[in-house]
Amino acid sequence: MSYNIAMVSDFFFPQPGGIESHIYQLSTKLIDRGYKVIIITHAYKGRTGVRYLTNGLKVYHVPFFVIYRESTMPTVFSFFPIFRNIVIREQIQIVHGHASLSCFCQEAILHARTMGLRTVFTDHSLFGFADAASILTNKLLKFTLSDVDHVICVSHTCKENTVLRASLDPLMVSVIPNAVVAENFRPLSSTPRSNDRLVGPQESRPSPTAIGPNDIITIVVISRLFYNKGTDLLIAAIPRILASHPNVRFIIAGSGPKAIDLEQMLERNVLQDRVEMLGSVRHEEVRDVMVRGHIYLHPSLTEAFGTVIVEAASCGLYVVCTQVGGIPEVLPAHMTAFAKPEEDDLVLATGRAIAALRSNKVKTERFHDQVKMMYSWTDVARRTERVYKGISGDISPEEFYGYYPGQGWEGDRVRSFALIDRLKRYYGCGVWAGKLFCLSVVIDFLLYVFLEMWFPRANIDIARSWPKKIREVRQNDDNVHPRKSDRERLAST
Repeated sequence: MSYNIAMVSDFFFPQPGGIESHIYQLSTKLIDRGYKVIIITHAYKGRTGVRYLTNGLKVYHVPFFVIYRESTMPTVFSFFPIFRNIVIREQIQIVHGHASLSCFCQEAILHARTMGLRTVFTDHSLFGFADAASILTNKLLKFTLSDVDHVICVSHTCKENTVLRASLDPLMVSVIPNAVVAENFRPLSSTPRSNDRLVGPQESRPSPTAIGPNDIITIVVISRLFYNKGTDLLIAAIPRILASHPNVRFIIAGSGPKAIDLEQMLERNVLQDRVEMLGSVRHEEVRDVMVRGHIYLHPSLTEAFGTVIVEAASCGLYVVCTQVGGIPEVLPAHMTAFAKPEEDDLVLATGRAIAALRSNKVKTERFHDQVKMMYSWTDVARRTERVYKGISGDISPEEFYGYYPGQGWEGDRVRSFALIDRLKRYYGCGVWAGKLFCLSVVIDFLLYVFLEMWFPRANIDIARSWPKKIREVRQNDDNVHPRKSDRERLAST
């Protein structure tokens, strides 16, 4: 059976990032498998209204006030009228929200359940339990996930974190990792692509041959320059690494509030000639930056998965990363050097990686083929498709949840749309919060009734689906990637 699916999140192109890439790649693969997929996100600068991307992927850029890091202002109800209009126009059956900090995602799941639609939520991040921001976020997440049909997490660590934060039944949470289009992240030793672009001088690119004791080793960092991405740790470690290894250079790509701190550190230590700052780079340029290096340094303080380290390994880089969150699950030990999220240990781990490359102990030329075998967006789409079938009843609950007689099956895992049943679930969210949540659901339901009466469905035109020819999708066919014109459209439509 084919479904009409709406992916909803505040985070999408032209903003670069792992969530944005995940939504795009998953959507295109689902379209290849015969599903209709649209994306609902907020308007970006110069991009409002409806846009079409590769393979007929339709994107709705809804004008909304953005308050922080591309997150929209939470309003709970004001998004409902236009969301309802889009859902009816596109005949949506499943609403799939992404990211805990996306207000569009949280509100869309609430409105979708009020409209009688099946819902899925994908969590891409880890959150704590002690600080005020995490407590508030966790309470809001519990509100949203109390009535969701299924939850997807990108790692097992992320699943444990989400289950604890939202008090979920673990059987209602699946683990489906991110992936990478390996053809887009080839090392230099592979057959060159016709659309390869050079970033920086040709002589700065590493040779596929063995690294000599006096050869320059380039360390690449591509990250948003925020506190949680370990920028402070990076600022402290760079001078010590460069002091210990005179034949080492850094290339840093990314932007954020910590960029000024990084630049000040370079000026204090007079390291401008050994550290190249590229600023923000588009996703299609990431590979061309990575292949200029030998080591990829990832000093993140918290990470649910870390797609960028998979991309780095696919480009043939040895990865030095902090042992936090879901990162230890991502790559095998021979591709990585782990460090504690501390300055001293990060410096030592980087030194070990440099020594391993100089002694030719690490065979990075094999990384690309190994990553290609491990991660496939086609596999991610197929596993996500199984979730859609499970919540829609196209496969039995016993098969979907792994229930067998005698294991204590609970029928409440199949979420009822009845208002009284929904209120029961929300009421258990807390002594005071539960009552507030119930009030919000009742108001949402009354608003829905009002919209149905005053703006009937018969007055909303049904959008025509993009004409497409469904091709056979091979299990390991993960070589489809945006054409050059599509990449340009993603960045500057």
